[in-house]
Amino acid sequence: MAIAEKIRKAQENSSWIRKMFEEGSRLKQERGADLVFDFTLGNPCLDPPPAYLQCLQEEILGSPAGKYAYMPNAGYPETREAVAAELRRKRRISIQAEHVLMTCGAAGALNVVLKTLLNPQEEVIILTPFFPEYLFYIDNHGGVARPVETRKDFSLDLEAIDQAISRRTKAILINSPNNPTGRMYDGESLQHLAELLRQASRRVGKSIYLLSDEPYGDIVFDGRELPDLFGAYQNTILVNSYSKSLSIPGERLGYIAAHPEIDDLAATLDGFNFCNRTLGYVNAPATAQRVIRRIPSAHVEARLYQKRRDQLCAGMQEAGYRFVKPDGAFYLFPESPVPDEMVFVKALLDAGVLVVPGSGFGRSGHFRIAYCVDETKIDRAIPIFAQVRRNRS
Repeated sequence: MAIAEKIRKAQENSSWIRKMFEEGSRLKQERGADLVFDFTLGNPCLDPPPAYLQCLQEEILGSPAGKYAYMPNAGYPETREAVAAELRRKRRISIQAEHVLMTCGAAGALNVVLKTLLNPQEEVIILTPFFPEYLFYIDNHGGVARPVETRKDFSLDLEAIDQAISRRTKAILINSPNNPTGRMYDGESLQHLAELLRQASRRVGKSIYLLSDEPYGDIVFDGRELPDLFGAYQNTILVNSYSKSLSIPGERLGYIAAHPEIDDLAATLDGFNFCNRTLGYVNAPATAQRVIRRIPSAHVEARLYQKRRDQLCAGMQEAGYRFVKPDGAFYLFPESPVPDEMVFVKALLDAGVLVVPGSGFGRSGHFRIAYCVDETKIDRAIPIFAQVRRNRS
């Protein structure tokens, strides 16, 4: 066989998100796009903010010398300073440009961080349900993913996390607001998690890092704000992306920000810089960096996703579904009305509605709806959700 056995097996177990998205493309060709309701892919439906588009146009039309030349691997210094200044404003911490590294999206950032930190067979705790690519990112760099269940309402189970920590534990990776649940971990729970990690680090005799994956941090509802982990835990590494906050996933722009007092700061930052280059990313996209430098505070209007959340939740509740109302992002993770969610997902598929089974996120008995779609699509799909549930109850 031409490809490695490990890759062949990984492909067989790869993302249900993409599998269902591809199934949706097939159905649209067979039935017509207006008769298929695709809620599989977390692809932003809002246009980028006008300020982004204006700055992008100005950057493309402008012709500064060397605008497309190589740059420092960590990114343009002025962009890193703009990101650091925004973090100082939001997180109230003395983070500087040197603590920030621009990356090819959050995915690139996580791979850089994991490559830098992990020794072979060291473990990274991930919280179930989780973004499925985490498994592959950790494996990419010789680590072992250690899934730990959250509670029934998807809140942190601190006792379970504590029990999972061992001498092999290098980090815990959290994602808040969460994909696939939309759950945002509250500040009190995160303070308790920070204290737990401090005690566990002393117990196992080494630093345990807290990796916070926050691409939905600007899409938070009901007047809430994302709790600040930098203020809670010294060994925090923040990973972020502009894909969702600016609706530019195709531009692949993100960053890593390390707590200024993280253990072995200089070596860690040098490691990020080295791995960004040697993993083949080299540097984050130049034009997007120049735009972000000018508008570091810009983001899409979260209220527009909140409106879709409320629309979907009202319809699903009336149809009899059970779920935890999302705090942010643009996903709903209802319970399946039948024990085997694959059976129910197939019934929805036959009716022209595409969702992603919860087992793809490590939590069976649920399914994910990505409601980053046109509001009319939600309206038209709700009666189908209701009918399929009645047929299967």
